[in-house]
Amino acid sequence: MTVNAPTLEAAASGFFDSFVAAFQSFEGTRIAALYRVPSVALQADGTLGCLTSQADVARYFQALVDDYRAQGCRACRYRDLEVAAIGARSALATVTWDLLDDEGKALKSWRESYNLHRTDAGPWRIFASADHAD
Repeated sequence: MTVNAPTLEAAASGFFDSFVAAFQSFEGTRIAALYRVPSVALQADGTLGCLTSQADVARYFQALVDDYRAQGCRACRYRDLEVAAIGARSALATVTWDLLDDEGKALKSWRESYNLHRTDAGPWRIFASADHAD
């Protein structure tokens, strides 16, 4: 059984709204709560990372948001959401991310895809992501 497209898009949008809120805390542990472990991350340069614990995910994102903050990032947004069901409990979602300065101007943008999964009783969680190469 699959979820209908409007319901799936609304669920994915809600998930990414939560991701934005977690990101804007600049706390790696809040972002890590949106991931299942183990989780894999494919960078645009082809580097593949495997995060095997929530602590690994938290450290990974803490380093990332610390670096973004040092570059002047104060917030982020997503746009151009595309989502497709993969059965009843999984989805592939793709968004464009913008890192924003304190005036709301984009410092950096990229496209990224996420494999999402949810249990019957739980919310969406990321188990794999891939940055799109230019």
